[in-house]
Amino acid sequence: MPSQSQHKYEYEIDIKGDSTGARIVRLIGKNMRVLELGAGPGSITKHLKNIGNCSVVAIENDSKAIQKLSAYCEKIYNVDLNDVNWFRALENEEKFDVVLAADVLEHLYDPWAVLNAMNSLLKHNGSIIVSLPHIGHNAVIACILAGDFEYRDWGLLDRTHIRFFAMKNIQGLFDSAGLRINEAQFVVTRPELTEFANQWRKLPEQLRIALSLNKYGMVYQVVIKTVPQNDLKNGIDLMSLTIDAQKTSGLDKIKSFFNSYLPNPLREILRMLVHKLRK
Repeated sequence: MPSQSQHKYEYEIDIKGDSTGARIVRLIGKNMRVLELGAGPGSITKHLKNIGNCSVVAIENDSKAIQKLSAYCEKIYNVDLNDVNWFRALENEEKFDVVLAADVLEHLYDPWAVLNAMNSLLKHNGSIIVSLPHIGHNAVIACILAGDFEYRDWGLLDRTHIRFFAMKNIQGLFDSAGLRINEAQFVVTRPELTEFANQWRKLPEQLRIALSLNKYGMVYQVVIKTVPQNDLKNGIDLMSLTIDAQKTSGLDKIKSFFNSYLPNPLREILRMLVHKLRK
């Protein structure tokens, strides 16, 4: 969460870490011509320029964000992506190696149309990179079960989100745009480490155990790299992917496994044992 002196979407990135921003910078690589939609104050942009030596053209209509963003961009177009003709501002631009929308499409009335327009701005061998928050995270489900769907200034329930995507809907978004998913990465965050940790902890333990069976319950964001679709059979199906086992500790994996098979009295013994081992 940004401090009061920062823009709300300004944050630091450990380029070697597992955050969404770090993953995006690594996916884009070096020496690329990039169009970044909704670049904000340049949290990702500055790494594309300073580390990746990329040439970045940005679209942003927040005047405060543009002041910070301008240091990292070749050019900035002050355009509203909710305007159906937004892409016409780029008619005189050369095509791009990469078109990036990092946590942007969920803020738009028609993300399907914007994704289609992004496709038209690519070079023949170019790619689109998108990150989206995952509404199917267990922390959001906890909020719904608690009857407290609380919008905030940032995160999964950012008050400016217009569209919400579960895993199947994310797949459909790209399928409908004729884009084949070449690479997909899950940003995994345990519910107790999210902005809705309190709502999660208030759930009865049996309910939290049941939700641990939610296959994508710890997926906070999805990062996707796509190309124009030539062969449907060769694309990645998000629903067939598994979660990175390294993001779940050994004790948690043991607990999850036995919770699925043990009767309730033995589950309680296991819970106490895990609790002691963690101390």
